[in-house]
Amino acid sequence: MGLVSYVKESYSELTNHVSWPSWAEAQKLTVTVAVFSVIFALIIWGIDSAFSNVITQYFSWIKG
Repeated sequence: MGLVSYVKESYSELTNHVSWPSWAEAQKLTVTVAVFSVIFALIIWGIDSAFSNVITQYFSWIKG
């Protein structure tokens, strides 16, 4: 199977067999993904900050 055949089959799959969401639904889902991405990033930042503080305190306890 050559590259041209692969591209033709991929295009056919995208145009004939994929159900695309409406523009309004795509916008709504994009906003949902963006909001949850920010929420998860803040959660990870918080956990990272907490672990950083714990490790800093641990090393200051060992040093002192």
